[in-house]
Amino acid sequence: MNTYTNCLPAWSVGPDCYREVYNVVRRYGKTAAVVGGKTALSKAYDKLVAAVEGTGLSLTRPVCYGGNSTYENGDMVAALEEVKNADMLFAVGGGRAVDTCKYVAEKLDKPLFTFPTIASNCAPVTAIGVFYNPDGSFKDYFYPSRCPLHTFIDTQVIAEAPEKLLWAGIGDALSKECEVELCTRGRDLPHTPLMGRTMAACCTDPLVEYGKKALEECRANVAGNALEQVALCIIVSTGIVSNFTTTANDYYYNSSLAHCVYYGATLVPASGHNHLHGEIVSFGVLTLLTYDRNFTRRDELLAFNASVGLPVTLAQIDLTEADLQTVADKAATVLEWTCSLQTFTREAFMQAMRDTDAAGKSYLSNGQLTVDN
Repeated sequence: MNTYTNCLPAWSVGPDCYREVYNVVRRYGKTAAVVGGKTALSKAYDKLVAAVEGTGLSLTRPVCYGGNSTYENGDMVAALEEVKNADMLFAVGGGRAVDTCKYVAEKLDKPLFTFPTIASNCAPVTAIGVFYNPDGSFKDYFYPSRCPLHTFIDTQVIAEAPEKLLWAGIGDALSKECEVELCTRGRDLPHTPLMGRTMAACCTDPLVEYGKKALEECRANVAGNALEQVALCIIVSTGIVSNFTTTANDYYYNSSLAHCVYYGATLVPASGHNHLHGEIVSFGVLTLLTYDRNFTRRDELLAFNASVGLPVTLAQIDLTEADLQTVADKAATVLEWTCSLQTFTREAFMQAMRDTDAAGKSYLSNGQLTVDN
């Protein structure tokens, strides 16, 4: 057995959770560089400043991370004097802002704390970052030495974010259970990934139970119970699973065919440029379950998708029959294609997308699934 270290995330949640910031971070220094997206900083920075007023903790001016998680943006942020001189780093915003800060914190060897302003992904608590080329195409995964030290999930800030981002976050989080289960199926799992597979089983049901209500609360800018449960599922539950099922070198059971659909769709401009990550992944979930012939679960999630407006057909993510080969060819080149003991084929993958599309069309036109499974 190899020696390894695994760090579990810590978090505070609630509409006033920034009040906990000083008590959590005070042992790490007296100055924090605040880095994030422009919109996120406009929503959270003043609230954060007010929360630490009078504590002795000093915050830098808000620093924009550059708009995408690229190593070039990370190097730009890391070169700023206020960032280099700060004791710790506060990452504010969405997944790409947080992932950029993971790289900066690792490069400068600084403690990292995260402040998600949207509930669209698990980046605030994970020890992995998704990085892109300057042209926006996917580059690689970045593996910091540990996950962020603490995450502050202000549910009021999240409730005031665009509903569409929470909607896409639900779509992305729906992938965790089925992808991890497929990747780990048939394996003799040691302790840590076994924990991850077990915890993945609690990632779908809260989304289905609370998802529609959470979207209604977000639409009304209300930090209600449903929104909190969904935000915790998207950010924390799936993030813990990711930390248990992902390593830089030994194994990667964190995602599979659902994300293959997304990476393939990024090569189709009408799809990749016009639809959110989690939106496309949610159709990928249905494709995975179709490929795996788990039609009962697929049909349950297809009905849920339709109830909240997540895609159930190719047309809803601007893919056509002519695009399927492009999607499949790209899918076959990414890490997710090889994570399962099962051998995938491009032909079967394309057929699964077609069959999912047919099931979705049937449901939308008839209110029921009439396609022969």
